[in-house]
Amino acid sequence: MKKDNMKITDLYDLKKSISCIYLERYTYPWEVLPHIGEIIMELGATLPRDEYNHYGKNIWIHKSVEMPPTVGVKGPVIICPDAEIRHGAYIRGNVIIGGGVVVGNSTELKNVILFDKVQVPHYNYVGDSILGYKAHLGAGAITSNVKSDKQLVMIHGEDGEIETGLKKVGAMIGDEVEVGCNSVLNPGTVIGKKSTVYPLSCVRGCIEANSIYKCQGEIALKEER
Repeated sequence: MKKDNMKITDLYDLKKSISCIYLERYTYPWEVLPHIGEIIMELGATLPRDEYNHYGKNIWIHKSVEMPPTVGVKGPVIICPDAEIRHGAYIRGNVIIGGGVVVGNSTELKNVILFDKVQVPHYNYVGDSILGYKAHLGAGAITSNVKSDKQLVMIHGEDGEIETGLKKVGAMIGDEVEVGCNSVLNPGTVIGKKSTVYPLSCVRGCIEANSIYKCQGEIALKEER
């Protein structure tokens, strides 16, 4: 994947997130990561009080959302209409959960934006990442967000590397991406729209839109229908 195909507008339909006008300020999605908390605070102040419950200084939860008492929530957080938050979920702060999102049993979120209709339904860890409209992580799939050598994360594009200047970068996952069960997305992974990642994959680098990731070095383009 080339650098020009990693832009926010290439990976995501911005109309499918409450944060759209804020995302438009940036070129690449990882540039948003240090500012998610600020976005939440600015956006939260504009949310209609008759639609959202406001807890403390920095937690906004739409009144349509029902959460079990076993869910842990630490702000800043916005949870949009009709999101489903299941037993044992841990929302650690700097999190925007879009409309109709499913956050499942024992799933942990930290410093992420989930576009509308995202599903992270079973034992997922999602940190320092952005998941596009209708993206789905299979059971046990995680975004690894720190390199083993603790160095700054680089994005490895087909036409050169991009320095993020960040120690923590998870995965930038485009709209309608399917990630198979128990897969690991390594720090700085970028996956283009409508791609599929096979179960048990260890993904490193960038994957073109409309691709099938079978294993490292074996990636096929989907056939047009």
